[in-house]
Amino acid sequence: MLFLGASENRNSTIRDKKCIQTSKTIIEMEVKGKVLQLLPLQTGMGKKGPWKKQEFILETQSQYPKKICLSIWGDKVDQFNLAEGDMVNVSVDLESREYNGRWYTEARAWKVDRESTADTAPPSDQEPFSNEGDSADDLPF
Repeated sequence: MLFLGASENRNSTIRDKKCIQTSKTIIEMEVKGKVLQLLPLQTGMGKKGPWKKQEFILETQSQYPKKICLSIWGDKVDQFNLAEGDMVNVSVDLESREYNGRWYTEARAWKVDRESTADTAPPSDQEPFSNEGDSADDLPF
């Protein structure tokens, strides 16, 4: 399931009840699916210090499933602690930038919610109480 919505950046200015946008529009998305694969953790050193990035492949749960490569940056890598097989609902920001005349788009996860699953064991065939003796009473005590 995929939801799209556009929201205006916080840098917008309001004049005479009309919104004049001074910056880019941010596209917010929500994607629901199963984590198929965790790609190798990438780390490095930048101007602001060390960084880390975890990319993962998510498969949507629809009639025609899609595979999407999403990324998690910084402390959120440890916070989300994803594992292959997890069913998740991911909030994503899309961002494109130009480099040497080509455009590159990144889908960056900023929130990950695991779907609750019923991990309860099925009832066993054994009765919880034993019937010791020939008692006409149905009570276990």
